[in-house]
Amino acid sequence: MIRRRLPWLLWAGAMVLFVVTGSLGVVNGSFAADPFFLGVALIMIVGYTTMGALIASRTSGNAIGWLLMMVGLAFLLGGLSDEYLTYAVGHGPEDLPLTTFMGWLSNWIFLSVLFPVPLVLLLFPDGTLPSRRWRPVAAAIAVLWVLVPVALILNPGPIDVDQPFDPPLANPTGIPAIADVTGVIISAGTFALIGLAFLAVGGLVRRYRRSEGDERQQMRWFVAAVTLAAPLLLAGIIAALLGTDDSDLITGIIFFSFLTVLGIGFPAACAVAILRYRLYDLDLVIKKTVLYAIVAMLLVGISVAVLSVVGGTLIEADPVTIMASVALGVAVWPAVRVARRLADRVVYGRRATPYEVLTDFSHRVGGSYAAEDVLPRMARILGDAIGATGAVVWLRVGPELRPAGRSPADGPAPEPVPIHGDALPDLPGDAAIEVRDQGALLGAITVSMPANDPMNPSKGRLVRDLASQAGLVLRNVRLIEELRASRQRLVATQDEERRKLERNIHDGAQQQLVALTVKLRLLEQIAERDPVKASEMAGQIQADATSALDDLRDLARGIYPPLLADKGLPVALEAQARKAAVRVAVDAGDLGRFSQDVEAAVYFSCLEALQNVAKYAEASAVRISLARHDGRLSFAVTDDGVGFDPAAATHGSGLQGIADRLDALGGTFEVESRVGSGTVVKGTVPVA
Repeated sequence: MIRRRLPWLLWAGAMVLFVVTGSLGVVNGSFAADPFFLGVALIMIVGYTTMGALIASRTSGNAIGWLLMMVGLAFLLGGLSDEYLTYAVGHGPEDLPLTTFMGWLSNWIFLSVLFPVPLVLLLFPDGTLPSRRWRPVAAAIAVLWVLVPVALILNPGPIDVDQPFDPPLANPTGIPAIADVTGVIISAGTFALIGLAFLAVGGLVRRYRRSEGDERQQMRWFVAAVTLAAPLLLAGIIAALLGTDDSDLITGIIFFSFLTVLGIGFPAACAVAILRYRLYDLDLVIKKTVLYAIVAMLLVGISVAVLSVVGGTLIEADPVTIMASVALGVAVWPAVRVARRLADRVVYGRRATPYEVLTDFSHRVGGSYAAEDVLPRMARILGDAIGATGAVVWLRVGPELRPAGRSPADGPAPEPVPIHGDALPDLPGDAAIEVRDQGALLGAITVSMPANDPMNPSKGRLVRDLASQAGLVLRNVRLIEELRASRQRLVATQDEERRKLERNIHDGAQQQLVALTVKLRLLEQIAERDPVKASEMAGQIQADATSALDDLRDLARGIYPPLLADKGLPVALEAQARKAAVRVAVDAGDLGRFSQDVEAAVYFSCLEALQNVAKYAEASAVRISLARHDGRLSFAVTDDGVGFDPAAATHGSGLQGIADRLDALGGTFEVESRVGSGTVVKGTVPVA
């Protein structure tokens, strides 16, 4: 909590000093004397301190926010000291107690503005160095950051300020004995910092070239600002070293351009990275901050204009008027919050605002995804939000839409509505909004409105916004429902298979074995009396035993064919193809062997497809194709039968069994058919 509040406390203090500095600038006439430079300076102060406070309060372990705040604060203190000294020259420095302190502060604070910038270049955007090899560069910048300001603080002699003081202001902390040492440190440290800054630019460009994806997008504008500022700095240094008095204008223009890029371009590039490419996830926070800042500045400007007109004169030397205007602008923050609450009550009454509805929905579904809980809550939240007489959340399960949640909960539930294709069918209600996720229709939301409060664009927009958030929820609920239905089908199929196995044993092998028992008793009775008859009966018993054994083998093959376990999938399918009522060709090639569950899934899927061909297709030929590609085993059973319309038909128990069997292994299943053009049943299963 302290980590989040401290940057904003510093920001609030900076804004107070900012107001004081601006007031002194108005009193001193500085804005009229140099409006362009002071405009850039004000933007730089606000931009760096605000951006730094946002990043520092929202990220942990990232020094970029604090470094940006230091740049803005150092520039602000430098501007404050300069305006104070200007004010002191015109009003008697001996009467102002802080003149010497402000001169001492201006002696070293301006240079401190530049030291954090190379560190920002090295750490952008994630707060870490490009690699361990850059640690000495960062350490050297940090050492110079301490060493050079300390040398300026201890350097003896008059303070170098722009204001003409008589006598000149002397450095109160200067030590004459170390004047030579501090002079060398200041000169060498300044040039070393410039060299390290260009090294940092190289590190940033190198990181940008190695970046990709979101990080590359986040860095693009910042790198553009840096690559523009670096040549300007180099050109300014060269012009200052080699130029003459006639070239002062060119040098000034170059340094002003560099200051503009440094003061406006860097914070603006950070803002673009945050707003457009979601760096640090601060886009919503910055948007709110910008909103309130713009409104506050507009109110300040309006109040200044009104006071100027009412007062009859321009506010030339009236800091009280300026402070009152700024206070009026700052007061917009709580005023807007109160006004927003009042407007929400007038517009929405006791109902929640659309934002509150969406937030409440997100919180409520965050911990539970049960169909019996989430979807009724969704319907209730939506119905209460728009004042609907009824709200229904429809869930797509199989070939129909089912009412999975409704408000109010009492009363008869709507009947399921069949779906043809992927289009939303006609649903009861005043408005129906489809719910999709990744392009797939997952369900819908319908609402019924009272006659005295009909549907309007704002309510429709809220329903659509809620539907856009509900896609993932409905997908999860649908998966749960489909899993539950799949389990029920598996249990029903297992029960049916057990009953079928029992019938086959009872009607087949059991009856044959009972008959064998009876014949064996007769054989025992006539063996001695009629050897010839006994011999004939023994032959019949042998034939019956062989038939019973064949039936048991066929029954065992239906459970899991031994040929599939011994020889593999192609051989087992070819054996079944020879028994089929129509001509069946198997195209498999050299597939190799797979795990038992994979081979069984494909084998029984192909057998089920062959049974459907025999029952419904009226085909003359069938082809079974097997292939292995990209880590998947695929099969296709193609017939030349009468075909059907898949959009108008539903999966029977056989095709649904294939789909469940393949889905259990992470596979896919598809049926392609057209009336008069045959049918293709195909699927895939992942294999190692």
